[in-house]
Amino acid sequence: MKILYYDCFSGISGDMNLGAMIDLGVDKDYLINELSKLNISGYEIEVSKDNRKGITGTKVNVKLNNEECNHEHNHEREHGKHEHIHDLHEHIHNLNNKEHEHNHKEGEHHHRNLSDIETIIDNSSLNEKVKNLSKKIFLKVAEAEAKIHGKSLMEVHFHEVGAVDSIVDIVGAAICFDYLNVDKIMSSKVELGGGFVKCAHGLFPVPAPATAEILKGVPVKLGGVPFETTTPTGAAILKAVVDEFTDKKDFKINKVSYGIGHRDTDIPNVLRVYLGETQEKIKDEFNIDKNNKIYEDAVMIECNIDDMNPELYDYVMERLFNEGAMDVFMTPIIMKKGRPGIKLSVLCDEDIEEKLIEIILKETTTLGIRKYKVEKTMLKREFSLVKTKYGEVRIKSSFFNNKKIKSKAEYDDCKKIAIENNISINEVYDEVNKEL
Repeated sequence: MKILYYDCFSGISGDMNLGAMIDLGVDKDYLINELSKLNISGYEIEVSKDNRKGITGTKVNVKLNNEECNHEHNHEREHGKHEHIHDLHEHIHNLNNKEHEHNHKEGEHHHRNLSDIETIIDNSSLNEKVKNLSKKIFLKVAEAEAKIHGKSLMEVHFHEVGAVDSIVDIVGAAICFDYLNVDKIMSSKVELGGGFVKCAHGLFPVPAPATAEILKGVPVKLGGVPFETTTPTGAAILKAVVDEFTDKKDFKINKVSYGIGHRDTDIPNVLRVYLGETQEKIKDEFNIDKNNKIYEDAVMIECNIDDMNPELYDYVMERLFNEGAMDVFMTPIIMKKGRPGIKLSVLCDEDIEEKLIEIILKETTTLGIRKYKVEKTMLKREFSLVKTKYGEVRIKSSFFNNKKIKSKAEYDDCKKIAIENNISINEVYDEVNKEL
């Protein structure tokens, strides 16, 4: 399994992400050519090598052709706002705001709502995967801004995020993900920084409101440095693409890259990204020993419950199975003070344990769970079909020492035949056993 891992020890911004992706191996010319399919103008992409505290990486600067706007853009970067002014706070301006129109000359900035941005993306010749991911990232920002300002998605107008450089950052990210074509994207806890950030309505403590809203439910860190390290665009990219947030790097590292930021501080202002791979759990003949036994790692999740309506257990079990649990079972137990209870046990693959834990904590009355790794040992199994006078039934056979030692009709098939033919299920089993 091919893994892309974000190590956000110094946060993430849109331009740092593009730098890290190019440093990782995304072809610069391919990225620029794909971005040209958006049919927007007024920018150039500068790609250069740079270093922070001796760490060499790739720096990307989206240079706006409007001289005055570009001057402001670079001025903000030089003063360490970590992301261009168009992506620093991503506040919303209503087009009817006369004061806003007075302060910004026509043509200096674009005012686009979500529909405008989606139209630009949809009218491009980018592939559908890139289009959909780009719109998903923009939606994360739009939802956050709408929530903060108490407006509907289509009522809000983006000033910063609707500008050219931010469109390049977000659509460029989607192009890079499509280019790398990894199986899973992971991230460490996200460093947000500290201090205060300049927003539309004055100074606000880090994180900026949009960043905080976007990263709800994501593990973060604060105070690593006294300035903003994660911008709304960087946060939206992570929220849209990351499958798992964890500080565990349980994979083989094949490549490390660095996207260079615009500060020079004690903690290197870089985004580190790993490209790695994991050995997939093999469930076929390749992890079968000489006796045809299969070995597989798994996780057992357990909790004790003594105060839940028993009618709910069936619902909980069904949800767990639907999300990929290998097995779910309940054991009657006696808990403290002699109270009868149930031990709920769930066996699953390691990569879905967090999803199943969330279901248990939300859908049952338990206040906590315990988990531990187990190793499953199973006989090799093969499926075949046997024809009976009632219809076909699947047969599961098991092997040991390369010999078939067990065969069993699948219950669901026998049940279906019994109901359809209005006969006893035992008659179906008898018929199958005759054929076997």
